[in-house]
Amino acid sequence: MNENTHASQVQEAAPLTRDRLVEIFSTYGRPRQDWLVGGEFERAVVRRDGTPVRYGEPDGIRWILEQLAERQPGWTPYLERGLPIALLRPSGASITLEPGGQVELSGAPFKTLHELGAEMRENRDALLQIAEGHDLHWIACGVNPVAPIEKVEWMPKGRYEIMRSYLPQKGDLALHMMKGTTSVQCNYDYLDEADCARKVRLCAGLAPLTTAIFSNSPLYNNQDTGFKSFRGHIWTRTDPERCGFPPGLRSDYSHARWVDYLLDVPMMFVKSGDSWLHAGDLTFRRFMAEGFAGRSANLADWDQHMTAVFPEVRIKRTIEVRGADCVGHELALAFCAFFTGLLYCDGATDQALALVDELEKHGNQATRFDEACRGGLEGSIGGRLIADWARDLDEIARGGIARCLPEDAWMLEPLSARIAAGRSPADDLLDAWRKDPRPESVIRAVAY
Repeated sequence: MNENTHASQVQEAAPLTRDRLVEIFSTYGRPRQDWLVGGEFERAVVRRDGTPVRYGEPDGIRWILEQLAERQPGWTPYLERGLPIALLRPSGASITLEPGGQVELSGAPFKTLHELGAEMRENRDALLQIAEGHDLHWIACGVNPVAPIEKVEWMPKGRYEIMRSYLPQKGDLALHMMKGTTSVQCNYDYLDEADCARKVRLCAGLAPLTTAIFSNSPLYNNQDTGFKSFRGHIWTRTDPERCGFPPGLRSDYSHARWVDYLLDVPMMFVKSGDSWLHAGDLTFRRFMAEGFAGRSANLADWDQHMTAVFPEVRIKRTIEVRGADCVGHELALAFCAFFTGLLYCDGATDQALALVDELEKHGNQATRFDEACRGGLEGSIGGRLIADWARDLDEIARGGIARCLPEDAWMLEPLSARIAAGRSPADDLLDAWRKDPRPESVIRAVAY
């Protein structure tokens, strides 16, 4: 509420312009001593046979939100059209619903990884306790391995009604992305524009390795998809204008160029009061110049628009590192620790950037990413196993976190063990499925 009020006041004082938006980005850097880390963890909940849980069932998604608010202190329900669709905490944490009922914890920002881990485990414990005595099974994988997308119900959020009609015009697997995928993400601070540019280059360049290391979605409709990360492949067939990453910005980022990219990505919706309006192919640049639905653009509109762009790396007040399939809680925390070691230690950042330079000598980003989605750690880039690239990167990350956050270095151990063995989580799931392909067995194999 305070942010929207502030946005309205700014709008009344001076209309938004491109230069004003660039200026706002220039204020987002933070001193190194104030850097924090915040995790985002999506999870899906299904019945014993893999059938997705619906919103309005007696023990459905709505009931789960209500139970979380009742059992855990500090959560306040957020309603849309009188229905609870999210929970909010004063700390900045939130629990929200993705289009197909995936439940996402967007954690508060913390100084240390063990604080982040404690918040994540508290939420996990609550979800598991709520499931006790009910046919509710939380699963950790990038795509529901058993149920077809047609069986997944839409959540009652206005913006999703617009997205479900807009995005399929752009990509044939857009609805699979919305209703069927789950992931792990993490948010990091940066010092200034130059530091942001280095971190963007690093995270965007590493996207193929990140996808391969955390690949955990080889099955769909209880069949082998041919991809270790079918979730990653789905994103390539969602909307090329708002997914992937703008090629020129990968190696030559600036706040001005990022703002220009956002200004020219078509908007999907505009919120007006309690209503969501379809924006067609209106761009934010045109919205600022011409207005829409009888009003001018404000900062609240800008914030909404930025949440409707889905690149490999998303830059706002923080850098949001995306691109990992949903994995079990230990590997999810390891994802956060992994990038903390790479991004918050200068020596590690420099070393990892040198590795990105080597990686990018082989093919282009699209071909590298496709190989990662198909093969996971068993894929190859430049005639070298992705597992070998990952081992080099893991050594850099472990060295970085040992120097900068030694008390949290243990969080990388389960990930390092997987990388050393050359096995992504998808390999374990495929082995379990080949041994026993019954839906109930597959769901047990990906239990959260």
